[in-house]
Amino acid sequence: MPKTIISDTSCFIILNNIGELELLHKLYGQIITTIDIAIEYGEILPEWVEIATVVDKYKQQLLELQIDKGESSAIALALETPNSTIILDDYKARKIAKQLGINYTGTIGVIIKAKLNGIIPSIKPILEKIKQTDFRISVELELQALLAAKE
Repeated sequence: MPKTIISDTSCFIILNNIGELELLHKLYGQIITTIDIAIEYGEILPEWVEIATVVDKYKQQLLELQIDKGESSAIALALETPNSTIILDDYKARKIAKQLGINYTGTIGVIIKAKLNGIIPSIKPILEKIKQTDFRISVELELQALLAAKE
């Protein structure tokens, strides 16, 4: 069974803002998200993004006591989706995902994986574009990303 990739809003926004949204499609093929995330994103998502419904709304509501609606819906969906990985950038949401035993990565992890899979030649230009947005990347994170990407 192929791995299911669930994306939170931030990954869509960051990659769209730097003109690299197609990277998700090239790397994973289909991405799954929730209606809450699609609404937060606020633009029409590409046809390769499937919108799934969270069945257990109670779990999502419990998560919403700690994190925002989009992240809560992504985590609730991951709990219902075997063999899934969520793309999350929010620290608190990642901590909750880890506590719940959910596989996760972040937007920077997606970019590193794209490089390691030969989809992009280097992560440096993409990191530079991200740094021109309001997405914060610490120097330490940037150095870790460059090492992980073998750059």
